[in-house]
Amino acid sequence: MKVDCFKCAHLKITWEQAHPRACTAHGFKTKQLPSVVVKKSSGMDCLYFTPKRGNAT
Repeated sequence: MKVDCFKCAHLKITWEQAHPRACTAHGFKTKQLPSVVVKKSSGMDCLYFTPKRGNAT
């Protein structure tokens, strides 16, 4: 399953130009999508994915 951070409750958008996306579950900010960073560093899909409330998919 490919994790879609834009559908995850843990994704936050920051005002920082160098790090515009943040993951509150993992506690880091990044330029890439957090799920890509997690996959590159651990080799696994993100285990903290939590669908946003109100998302049908």
